[in-house]
Amino acid sequence: MAMIPLVRTETKIVTRKRLIMALVALLPLAAMADGDAKNGRVLTDTCLGCHAIENYRSLYPMYKVPKLGGQNEAYIVAALKAYRDGARPHKTMQAQAATLSDQEIADVAAYFASRFDD
Repeated sequence: MAMIPLVRTETKIVTRKRLIMALVALLPLAAMADGDAKNGRVLTDTCLGCHAIENYRSLYPMYKVPKLGGQNEAYIVAALKAYRDGARPHKTMQAQAATLSDQEIADVAAYFASRFDD
């Protein structure tokens, strides 16, 4: 009888996501850099190509792309930093986040958090 592994790749990814979400919940908002939504708008042109389209699906890997308007600012900051640091897997998002400083990430997060019409 073959043994079923206790930890599968999908479980590791889900666990990592839960850890990131828990850390975001624990981040004091005062410790975050103040984001400049106006500068964030300038920085998000490439983001809007995927994240502002209703029911958009990526080609590879195939999944529904989340809209970011109105998303929690701390969550966006944590997600972009995790992509930038390689802790969150997605080659396209890792490449996008790699170009952003901490301040630019805060600006992008402030912009998306301020948009409720998306």
